[in-house]
Amino acid sequence: MRAVWAGGGVLWRPNEKSGRPEIAVIHRPRYDDWTLPKGKTESGETVYASAVREIFEETGYTVTLGRHLRQVTYAVNGSKRKHVRYWSARMTGGEFAANKEVDELAWVTPDEARSMLTYTLDRMVVDEFLSLPADLHTLLLVRHAKAGRRGRYSGPDEQRPLERVGRAQAQALADLLPLFGARRLHAADRARCVQTLEPLSKRLGGKKIHIEKRLTEEAYDHDPERARQRMVDLARKQDGVHVVCSQGKAIAPLMKWWSERDGFTVPPNRNRKASTWVLSIDADGRVLAADHIADPLPDYE
Repeated sequence: MRAVWAGGGVLWRPNEKSGRPEIAVIHRPRYDDWTLPKGKTESGETVYASAVREIFEETGYTVTLGRHLRQVTYAVNGSKRKHVRYWSARMTGGEFAANKEVDELAWVTPDEARSMLTYTLDRMVVDEFLSLPADLHTLLLVRHAKAGRRGRYSGPDEQRPLERVGRAQAQALADLLPLFGARRLHAADRARCVQTLEPLSKRLGGKKIHIEKRLTEEAYDHDPERARQRMVDLARKQDGVHVVCSQGKAIAPLMKWWSERDGFTVPPNRNRKASTWVLSIDADGRVLAADHIADPLPDYE
């Protein structure tokens, strides 16, 4: 079967009085069903971007993505297999207006959403949304993009720059990370880490990139406890989504230590260049979930 990819989310907002989450469910007149907003990816688009775009097109609301909830798969017309990936999607603005795909939208409690939704798979997505607190904040931990080989660079290794593919990855990260609310930027004290975040800095209006001397591979190897404490301090900050760009031999042991300390599962990964950890963190700075994005460029193989 030919694979079709789509992105969507549990669109939610805190109730003005109670602070508890309300979930948006939509009615599609074409199918006469109540469902969650979602839609197919377009050519050259990541599934993350399609989730944000489709939520806006179907509901009129802008969102910030949070943790990945689950992927559901089902057959379409007997010849296609549709893969839909869902995220927690917090409403940040906008207003609903009926359109050609959606004629009604209801903000309801999670229990009401489960009873209204037509499809079992949608209810499973909502159940996953409810398995952790809704109001988690995000930290994005990025491995620097591809740099030229060490043996081919004659200057100091700390100044080794990104290569052509790495520059393309950095541009792709500038498109990807704002979908998760990227706002404050930190880079290990290496040119390739700083250069990885420069397009994102430009995208965010010239945001300053803070240099983190404790988060290089050498600094982590010399004093891992000091590096871990710096990351924990950043995780506790709730003044916006922080992005930290570091090196592979710092990120891998850090994630192993962090998962053992906080008890979350580290999904299988190859720790590739330009990969990103999306860490979902509670008010006490404890990581409750970790999602891994292997590549910022579109890839659905």
